[in-house]
Amino acid sequence: MSVITYLQARASSAVLSSAEEASINTSLATIQSRLSNHFGNDVTKHFRFGSSTRGTILPRSMDPKSDIDYMIVFTEKNCTPQTYLDRLKRFAEKYYARSEIKQSSPSVVLQLNHIKFDLVPALTQDWWWSGYRIPDGPANWQDTDPNDFNKTLNERNARESYLLKPAIRLVKFWNASGGNIYDSFGLEKYMASLGFWGVNNLREYVFSAFDGMTLGSNQPQWRKDKLARAKALVASVRALESKGFASLAETEVRKLIPES
Repeated sequence: MSVITYLQARASSAVLSSAEEASINTSLATIQSRLSNHFGNDVTKHFRFGSSTRGTILPRSMDPKSDIDYMIVFTEKNCTPQTYLDRLKRFAEKYYARSEIKQSSPSVVLQLNHIKFDLVPALTQDWWWSGYRIPDGPANWQDTDPNDFNKTLNERNARESYLLKPAIRLVKFWNASGGNIYDSFGLEKYMASLGFWGVNNLREYVFSAFDGMTLGSNQPQWRKDKLARAKALVASVRALESKGFASLAETEVRKLIPES
């Protein structure tokens, strides 16, 4: 097996199975129904967003922190962020008393057996902007447009012969298996911003992403060590391939993107 073939196989496994998708959709339908019944006209809309809508979410076998982001847009706009977080927490405690529930701004985290849901309270923006405001701590708000990056990534993925998203999933797996060196969403945005000049296969997309990665001097040493190891493995794979040692190169890339 070549390096490219191995990475293609790992990228194919880095997607939700049909069973996972079905389980998530069942839980999501229940949450949607309960939200509507519980809040009624106090909520204008609620919808799924984030990596699960972009095709970049990882199976929990590859990232135990994989979650479904779900936004709940409230009608009343005069309360503090903590007020809306408290309302969502009470909702979760009422309907999911046996599940793990905790606040992790800007969301209330609902841990079910098969997946984690991040319930994010939101308010609509003024008429001049189509985005939303979500909590930035218990007392402040931050602006966001949850669907804006989806369009950017989809367009870029199409321009890159649909190899960008598989590459993102592989790099996110490396990130998760290494203890989350980078913020997951920030990693997606970083890869969507790269030039990828002359790149034409999955191996080159993944390696180009590692080539451009940096960490600030204020970052913990363990993160720097993880990144340095990844860059060294990429260099080793390239060197072995240049010498015709395909089998040894595959062994090295398995250290970067492991099988499990």
